[in-house]
Order: sequence, then C-alpha cells, then structure tokens
Amino acid sequence: MLAHGVTDAGPCWTPVAEALAAEYDVIMVDGRGHGRSDAPERGYGPADQAQDLAGVITGLELNRPAVLGHSMGAATALVLAGAHPGLPGAILLEDPPAWWTDRTDSPEVSEHRIAMRERAIGLKQKTREDLIAGQRLEQPGWSDGELKPWADAKQRFSLNGLSVYDHDNGSDVDWQAVLARITCPTLLIVSDPDRGGIVTPENAKSLKVLVSHLEIAHIPKAGHNIRRDQFAHYVEVVRRFLSEHGVETAIGAG
Repeated sequence: MLAHGVTDAGPCWTPVAEALAAEYDVIMVDGRGHGRSDAPERGYGPADQAQDLAGVITGLELNRPAVLGHSMGAATALVLAGAHPGLPGAILLEDPPAWWTDRTDSPEVSEHRIAMRERAIGLKQKTREDLIAGQRLEQPGWSDGELKPWADAKQRFSLNGLSVYDHDNGSDVDWQAVLARITCPTLLIVSDPDRGGIVTPENAKSLKVLVSHLEIAHIPKAGHNIRRDQFAHYVEVVRRFLSEHGVETAIGAG
C-alpha cells in the first residue's frame, strides 16, 4: 500500500507501482482531500489519516500489507503502525516530517511550513501544461512518468488539506506512546538535507531511540522527493527491505 505526500495523489506512485507490480500487488491510495477522495473541511492530522488507511486495509481485507509512505504519508504510516500494530506487516518511510521531535515549532520549521503552503497555493493556480513545463525545468531528472501525475495531483487537491502545514498539525498524537507500540519491521529512507531532505541525522537518531528496531537507508544526491530524484537506487532499497523481511509477493508472481 502506497501513501502519498501532501498535494500529491495515489497515481503519483505509478512508476514505483510499475516497478514492483511483477512481484507485489500494489494499491495506490488517494488521501482525504487529494485525488478523487472526499475533502472535508477538517480532519487532516496524522491520526485521521491513519484511521483512513486502517479503514482501507480492513475494508479490502488485506493481510498485513507493507505500507510505503512519502512525507505526510510516511507520518501516516508511523501512526498506523503504532495505533493499529496488527494491521501493517511492515512500514517504509520516505523523508517524513519529524513530528516525533521537539523541534517542530522552531523558526526554521515554521518558515518552511509557510513557504510550502504558499507554494502549494501557487501551484494550484497553474495550468497542467505550465505545471509540467515548470517542474521539468526545476527538476530535469524527473521522468514524464513522474511529471504528469504530479501535475494532475496539484490541480485536484483541495485547499482544505493545507491544514497539514499548521504548526499544531500532529499535536493530537502522543508520539512517544504511539511509536513505542510499533512492532513491525520499519525502514526510514533519508536523503541529503542540503538538497531539501527534511529528516536530519539528528531526527533519524531520535526516531531510532523511539523505535529501536528501526533500519535507516541513506540515498545520496536526493532531496525530499527521494524516489523521484534517485529512482533506481530507491526501488533497490525498497525491494531489498521487502524481501529481507518476508513481505509476501503477489499470487502467481515468478
């Protein structure tokens, strides 16, 4: 199960899903306020998002699926694994916001949140063609398979979802208590902070203290969108982790 970041949508995972489809059944979920999901006025905190994912897992009668999340989706996966430890078989976290630390209200983090909110609003106002052209210039390493779903998601997401950038988003979670209940295999995928990665080495160490069995994989020369910046390396890391921890392959996969 693939859980996207804020302003993205399920189809933004298409390249990853295609890379894994020969071995795994892959589900790309639209989070609330994104893609084709409903967009309530409120309820975009990680606890709400985790409850949504739990509903998908139980509704589809999935048997302990691995959950791979990016950014907001990675935070959702963390809460899911702690609040419902019997549901996921493993969680993989691509550069999540470090809400488990006491640094979420620092001036630097606050400035970043404001900038990201303003950027999201600006992207929402552009045409699909302008979005693709602009992002191709900004991220020349991204493939068309990344750019087109990315642009579609930016046009579809609801502004209600921007509450994710509120300074108190995530405060409804007792992070120490929730993370202490995580028992499934857990992988944190990090990149380079000087390229835009938001998990610092200190953040990673503090998460390791709270989730002692946490594994950490660093993918260099990547920013916040690790899979889009270093796709081949990213898929290799994901595939190896799933294999090492016995995540079941798709029925009939060779």
